[in-house]
Amino acid sequence: MVIDVRPILHTPGKRLDFRFELDLSGLEFDGRSPVSRPVAVEGEVRNTADLLELTLTARTTLDAVCDRCGKEFLQDKEISYGCMLAEELQNGESDEIVLLEDGTVDAGELARTAFILGMDSKTLCSEDCKGLCPRCGADLNLGPCSCRKEPDPRLAALASLLENK
Repeated sequence: MVIDVRPILHTPGKRLDFRFELDLSGLEFDGRSPVSRPVAVEGEVRNTADLLELTLTARTTLDAVCDRCGKEFLQDKEISYGCMLAEELQNGESDEIVLLEDGTVDAGELARTAFILGMDSKTLCSEDCKGLCPRCGADLNLGPCSCRKEPDPRLAALASLLENK
């Protein structure tokens, strides 16, 4: 979604609102495509004292899989992003300044990049997910498994002392 900011470029106090949807269904994360629904993006470009500021929020519901227990669930995801827009850089480079191209900015590309960078590296169905038993594979969220707990090998000498009593 390319936005033409020329109408507000030299008019302090003006703003442009925008709203669009992104299709990120082709993106893969860890071999999965969690973004099956459109990503709704809304934001604004505001001119404050001849300084253009772009802010946006991208939100959708992801098809997630818990990294501990393997359970599939729906996860709401919201990413916020903001940057300054400039026709040219005054002093070197800056990650917070995006250069305009002929008075336009590609808000779609900015939203896409922000959404990808904002994806979680680890997904959990709940903060207190207990995961799966490493031996039998039972879901520990449903209750304890029937596996016999083996003592820590570092404490084996102490365990043998207890058995000799």
